[in-house]
Amino acid sequence: MLHHIGAAGGVAAVAGAMQSMGWFGAAHAATLEPMPGNLGNGRSVIVLGAGFAGLVAAYELEQRGFSVTLLEARGRVGGKAWTVRDGDTIKMQGEADQVARFSEGLYFNAGPARLPSFHQGVLGYAKRFGVPLEVEVNSSRSAYLVGKNGRKLRMRTAINDMRGHVSELLAKAVNQGALDQALSVDEKAQLLPFLKAYGDLEGEYEFKGTTRSGLRTSPGAGVSSFETAGAPVPLSELLANEQIAMMGFEDNLYMQATMFQPVGGMDQISVGIERNLQQRAVLNADVRRIRQSASGVDIAYIDTGTGTARTLKADYCVCTIPFPVLAGIDANFSKPVASAIAGVVYEDSNKVAFEAPRFWEQDQIYGGLTFVGGETSLIWYPSWGLHGERGMILGCYSSGPPGKAFAQRPLTEQIAMARAAIESVHPGHGDECSAPLVVNWRKVPYSLGPWPNWTPGARGRGEHAATDTPAFRLLNQPDGRIVFASAALSQTPGWQEGALASAHASVAAIVRQMAERSVTERSPRAAAA
Repeated sequence: MLHHIGAAGGVAAVAGAMQSMGWFGAAHAATLEPMPGNLGNGRSVIVLGAGFAGLVAAYELEQRGFSVTLLEARGRVGGKAWTVRDGDTIKMQGEADQVARFSEGLYFNAGPARLPSFHQGVLGYAKRFGVPLEVEVNSSRSAYLVGKNGRKLRMRTAINDMRGHVSELLAKAVNQGALDQALSVDEKAQLLPFLKAYGDLEGEYEFKGTTRSGLRTSPGAGVSSFETAGAPVPLSELLANEQIAMMGFEDNLYMQATMFQPVGGMDQISVGIERNLQQRAVLNADVRRIRQSASGVDIAYIDTGTGTARTLKADYCVCTIPFPVLAGIDANFSKPVASAIAGVVYEDSNKVAFEAPRFWEQDQIYGGLTFVGGETSLIWYPSWGLHGERGMILGCYSSGPPGKAFAQRPLTEQIAMARAAIESVHPGHGDECSAPLVVNWRKVPYSLGPWPNWTPGARGRGEHAATDTPAFRLLNQPDGRIVFASAALSQTPGWQEGALASAHASVAAIVRQMAERSVTERSPRAAAA
């Protein structure tokens, strides 16, 4: 039907029909609905930034007939989806360059490193473009929770002993009548056997330890060696471990199994999208000026490889440049938009990676995280290359206030702290960690931070605080012919799924503008001036 409408009345008629059918909702993060493949014929768009949002926007615009030019300041695509391999250089503002020196086949995901199974948008793009995925082991019950006193608790011990203690306490409360006003007789009768099974309680609902937490003696051959449970960790000791809350880490929706990662590095999805573009991304294009008028958009950039200055013209622009970077670019945004851009505060996030022999596997750890707290926060074990000779281990992945303090230290001190965290958990192996690399995202050019904090100090229920500030609302709307898109403009600013949703919304926003303007004149395609 839409194709027939387009043949009769042109693009404005098609867009208007889609508007009337409710296919252009007001919500910026709405799902991108099907649109005719010739919808954008004769129209041009410049997309600024070849991170995930920019790549998705460019691809989807091309699929709808737009002529798209994609500019990227870096010499690679992917943005924060950055996989570091042997020979790559890490540049950070105010720091000496670091060069990766890894063994063959090893890599380090400096940015995102896991994909939740419910992020079907990103997983769908991986499938569409033939990017193979593998399971990312996001949690290991053999990993540790480490208290400030250095006491290590296996994750399995913390989880199952806490379940046992809580189940015993609740069963006692039921039996002593403390919950008579909250529970019916039938509910009490049903709850008690559940608690016995849930907490692995014995006899009169007593918790005396469980093999779920690990074995005191292992089963063997014959009848003389049975498996037995060790004594439970006292409840007081569990509660005294400052990292005890992290035993619920894998219950977070965003961290639940099954998690995935692209084979060979997180950048492979971005690379897969880019190689399917009709017009490949223009790399090393450092945008210096953004101008728009009633009739179109002009973008001036420097080719950092040759030093050549170039200018492009188009009907519309999708801008995915991170706001701290965009604030430093000469642009004629409206004053409220310019002020909103300048006011966006980005968080800190850091990773410190080492190459090492896979000593953690001797401790039954195959992937997952050990939580140590402090400025280094955690140790992250690789879940690929299992039983290989060497692997990549993170001695730090920190953000928020601890991450800010960590990033202010000299790189040598950051490396020493990350190595010390590994040594504290795996004594004798800290010195085996070699080829260290540090990434402080607030110092990374063309990013200047991992994600924004729209509401400093606010906490919401769940992984993300609900974002609905005046600046957030304003930047989720077009500024003339310029539409903004990025994970920063979604409710999941730290995830590629948020970037995808925002990119889809930017495509819908451009088509909506075409409908509202009732464009009838033919516009030039993007061309180098």
